[in-house]
Amino acid sequence: MKNYEAYLFDLDGTIYRGNEPLLAAIDFVHTLYQKDIPYMFVSNNSTATPATVAKRLQNMGIKATPSQVITSGEAAVHFISQQDKEKSVYVIGESGLKTLLSEAGMKVKEDHPAYVVVGLDRKITYEKFTKACIAVRNGATFISTNNDSAIPTEDGLYPGNGALTSVITVATGQRPIFVGKPEKMMIEQAIERLGVKRETVVMVGDNYDTDIRAGINANIDTIHVQTGVTSKRALEKKDIPPTYSISSLSDWII
Repeated sequence: MKNYEAYLFDLDGTIYRGNEPLLAAIDFVHTLYQKDIPYMFVSNNSTATPATVAKRLQNMGIKATPSQVITSGEAAVHFISQQDKEKSVYVIGESGLKTLLSEAGMKVKEDHPAYVVVGLDRKITYEKFTKACIAVRNGATFISTNNDSAIPTEDGLYPGNGALTSVITVATGQRPIFVGKPEKMMIEQAIERLGVKRETVVMVGDNYDTDIRAGINANIDTIHVQTGVTSKRALEKKDIPPTYSISSLSDWII
């Protein structure tokens, strides 16, 4: 096992499942804190702001600040901010995503937006899908915060944002620009924020197609934990393996 100077963690399926903390992960992060090893949380979940995520982690006994959290909502804001188009957006998503977009000075509107941004929305309706499809057909740039087909909870796998996004893709024939994992954008942001060398950082996650692929795309080492979406058996079918695969973070020694 290689000694790393910094750790990046996924959340759903890695640190917790739904509202259930994974105790091995909680203990692991606590050990990092005690040893003064820097870490950050890189989440495809756009439903909450970094401050809200940090508060949730604190309630689980994890030392976390908003600056230690990067969400796919932030990645969407970052992407749109780099474009020259009008910064008007139609949003499918929850308060975390809408808050980040509004705080960045982007106008949320339904009629003729320049962008359609899709994040996980647990109150999704046919009407919301309809408005998004009309906007995309009218030329709006189609952005999705992530392509997670499922999210792990204490009750099992629930539909993820990728499942919602696919409805618009099928209805319009337009593929979105994904800004969350497995794209490397959030990983690059985290490495820059930590101020460490790329070769000293490792990405830890349960979902091969998002977490592990993001690490591979960003050219950093990866640790797959078998506590969420991707099973050990499914991992064997992947073309590029993670650097390591472990049953849980209790198996990793630092």
